[in-house]
Amino acid sequence: MLSRLADSLYWMGRYVERAENVARFIDVNLNLMLDMPLDAPRQWRPLVVTTGDFADFERRFGEAGMESAVRFLVTDPENPNSILSCVGKARENARTMREVISSEMWETLNRFHLALRDEAGAAAPEFLAAFCRRVKEFSHLFCGVADATLSHGEAWHFLNLGRLFERADKTTRILDVKYFILLPKVEDVGTPYDDILWTALLKSASANEMYRKKHSQIHPSRVAEFLLLDEEFPRAVRHCLIRAEDSLRAVTGTPGGRWVNPAERLLGRLRSELDYANIWEIIAGGMHEYLDNLEAKLNSVGEALFAIFLSDLPPEAFDLTPQTERTDQ
Repeated sequence: MLSRLADSLYWMGRYVERAENVARFIDVNLNLMLDMPLDAPRQWRPLVVTTGDFADFERRFGEAGMESAVRFLVTDPENPNSILSCVGKARENARTMREVISSEMWETLNRFHLALRDEAGAAAPEFLAAFCRRVKEFSHLFCGVADATLSHGEAWHFLNLGRLFERADKTTRILDVKYFILLPKVEDVGTPYDDILWTALLKSASANEMYRKKHSQIHPSRVAEFLLLDEEFPRAVRHCLIRAEDSLRAVTGTPGGRWVNPAERLLGRLRSELDYANIWEIIAGGMHEYLDNLEAKLNSVGEALFAIFLSDLPPEAFDLTPQTERTDQ
């Protein structure tokens, strides 16, 4: 497959998943406002931090409030990661490779783009929850149509890689925000206030029901373990990396236990680290430090994927040394 097409498929998967994640975060935050009213900065700042764009937001809007955060995350054309920007870029990627994807995928994504563009004005507070639910429904519909109508060959696997890496990245970010920003007061730990925030965290990853089926009570270490190390939950980081490695090996044809390029080596090593990780060792060593290191390793795998499969330049043109091993960091 041409690198241009692989790149478009990969980013189409990431953009659709990213739009859904942002919509889910906003929807959970709206419900959290009803359960536990906070001052606006403490309510909305973590949400913007989760997206990784807080520096740009702060430069343009200053302190985080509901109106500015919603505008930035939903409709802002200058924010490349706003919901409308992500869906628009996913549609543009689909338009340039209609000969590769199914007609049902194109029609679904085109309707997705047009409907959200028309409904953007309805993202006022009283309609925002319905808008977010519609984004999530469209995303699920697109993923289902792609799985049902696109042959599960190289095109599907590159689409799947984008979707899975975006999920892993966002799950890592929301867990990091909870530990590092969302609950800074030690005296709040173990209180009903804390339980509400942990429940909100699970809902942000659509994990609350599945967690409750496995663990009846909220416990921070179990929540962290479920989102990081669970093998079966679709948005757990470990599950995402297992499925991503399956797709990467399907593309390259490399058997398990071997690697023929840096992307396979880095992804296989990271997945193995999670296979044998222990949540108590992670907590003892510092959850924020672990998650920060995990995000850097995910970025290294993404860079290697781009260099090997998605770029027109030869891999020699890139520094494929893992970010955690570079001497200048």
